[in-house]
Amino acid sequence: MLARERLHKVLARAGLGSRRLMEAWIEAGRVSINGRVAGLGDVVQTGDEVRVDGRLVPSERLYRRVLRVIGYHKPAGKVCSRSDEQGRPTVYEDLPGARGGRWLSIGRLDFNTTGLLLFTTDGELAHRLMHPSSGVEREYAVRVLGEVKSGVLEHLLAGVPLEDGVARFDRITDAGGDGANHWYHVTLREGRNREVRRLWESQGLKVSRLTRVRYGPVGLPRDQRAGRWWELEPAEVDALIAVAGIELDEAAKRNKVKREAAAGKRARAGARKQGRATRRPAASRSARAREEEWTSTRPRASPKRHGHAADQRAGGRGQSAAAARGPASGSSRAAGPGRTAAARAPGRRPPRRGG
Repeated sequence: MLARERLHKVLARAGLGSRRLMEAWIEAGRVSINGRVAGLGDVVQTGDEVRVDGRLVPSERLYRRVLRVIGYHKPAGKVCSRSDEQGRPTVYEDLPGARGGRWLSIGRLDFNTTGLLLFTTDGELAHRLMHPSSGVEREYAVRVLGEVKSGVLEHLLAGVPLEDGVARFDRITDAGGDGANHWYHVTLREGRNREVRRLWESQGLKVSRLTRVRYGPVGLPRDQRAGRWWELEPAEVDALIAVAGIELDEAAKRNKVKREAAAGKRARAGARKQGRATRRPAASRSARAREEEWTSTRPRASPKRHGHAADQRAGGRGQSAAAARGPASGSSRAAGPGRTAAARAPGRRPPRRGG
């Protein structure tokens, strides 16, 4: 049984959208509770009938928590919105179906930034992980164009005034590089628009490449190609839930058990697939049948004897070469009376007469 809870939070957790969007829908009169138009601040509990634009929201979706999280390696040249006025491709085009829910992005990356993006079907989890009060670390690999003079890194760590307030990096690690380009790994606990790029630009430096490699406890796997998504492991989902400070109800705990079972099934399937790849592939049934048919009709080689080579080659065809030539007249080796060469066993040399 769900305790009484704010309507916009329940709708967001059901995956219909962010809390802010749900509040806008409620203000616009698009949501109703038990037949009456809902207002901001209304609460619901298990059994209440909620409709959006006249369509009933299924109670199993509304009151049962189905928490799913996937990772995505964003390539450059894609936007993080569901649609784009300029017709540019979006990251949502690469995502799988949400199984009755809706994918909500946990943070964003700008058009030219690559790296890790997280998506979830749980609105509360997305809200808490993105909220500044959660203090979730974001780590980026940054390639800086230009000479980083003495004192620049200290300024970036101490804090730099930007248009929307003071910003800073929590940590900067030198990652090497040659020539005009140099790599750094930086971490911060905010998600303002283009914050990493603007911090470096405030010091007269240009970011030539930017990749997010970690969001909280989840890192970008090295073997994941750009444009691909993957299901997070149960331990990673649990770590995100712990960072967000969310208490799981009984339905969510059952869902967690299902996730762990599915992860084990995927691991076993991967092990079987790898085992099959290392073994020699067996011939198909049709190939074996063809091989058996060919072997059964192939003439068997006759055993080597002291006969003529021509007779050995002809052995197995049912006739000897001597029989094919017929009996030799006037020869001391002619066949005996009452017996022709054709009657002799194929491939056998006639017995030698003495005298």
